[in-house]
Amino acid sequence: MDILTGALRAGFSVDAAYFCLAAIGLNVQFGYAGLINFGQAGFLAVGAYGFAVGSVWLGLPFFTAIGLGLLCSVALGLVLGLPTLRLRADYLAIATIAAAEVLRLFFGAAFQDVFHGRDGISGFSAAFQAANPFHQPFLGYRPADLWVMTVGWGLVVIVSVFVWSIMRGPWGRVLKAIREDEDAVRSLGKNVYAFKMQALAIGGLIGALGGFIVALGQNSVQPDNFSFDLTFIVCTMLVLGGAARIMGPIVGAVAFWACLSLVSGILGALTEGRDPVIPAWLMTADQIGTVRFVLVGVALVVLMIYRPQGIFGDRKEMALHA
Repeated sequence: MDILTGALRAGFSVDAAYFCLAAIGLNVQFGYAGLINFGQAGFLAVGAYGFAVGSVWLGLPFFTAIGLGLLCSVALGLVLGLPTLRLRADYLAIATIAAAEVLRLFFGAAFQDVFHGRDGISGFSAAFQAANPFHQPFLGYRPADLWVMTVGWGLVVIVSVFVWSIMRGPWGRVLKAIREDEDAVRSLGKNVYAFKMQALAIGGLIGALGGFIVALGQNSVQPDNFSFDLTFIVCTMLVLGGAARIMGPIVGAVAFWACLSLVSGILGALTEGRDPVIPAWLMTADQIGTVRFVLVGVALVVLMIYRPQGIFGDRKEMALHA
């Protein structure tokens, strides 16, 4: 029972909240516009580092530092989109996956007095936590985590309503038409390049919000928080929930993170004690972190075989023209 409770708590934790925001941003880019972005971790990184540098090094007020982080994410979208969006879809995939890794290495090695290397930047959430209305633990969450979760899940709701509203309008219909056949959209006089750029920028802004939640939840920003794995976990969550669906990235993120915690708890119970169910020669407690990803990955492979569109998705949404 404790294992199940822990999995449910993980499904609605700070980590799940920022994964939701990252997946919603990717849904705008990939699910609705058909842009293959393999560098969503880069948008989270520049948002988080922009906010942290603005707060600590530049001494900006809280919301001004937030604005700086959002501006950095837009700048990244322009840098990636301007040279690639007029080309084939795979060029954007190559550019984004390379940019995310370059940014991670850059933040970890360059300008040590600003980014503090692999140790990262910390000590910028005092003003945020000063407004914390929670003073007692609740449902196993610490007061500081409750405050970040409240803001994070509030942003998830607001962003989801925003995406739902714009996708029901003319802009969203054009975006989905571009995903299916951009030549047909271009023949109708629409500026396909501009719409793609807007989708990349909006998805990046939403991803930057996830970067803020990472920074506030950990009270630190480190380059290893935005590794290559982050993007593919977010992609998995989106595909699991269903691309081009408002609830798809949310349910996918909650289900994936809860299942990961559940598998970790079960494996931990089977490997602990003087007479463990799983012998040490087969698996030790130190290997749980790796094995849980293997088991969840196998489950996802089975899901993709029998329901490739995900939980809420439609097979037509996965047949991208790209």
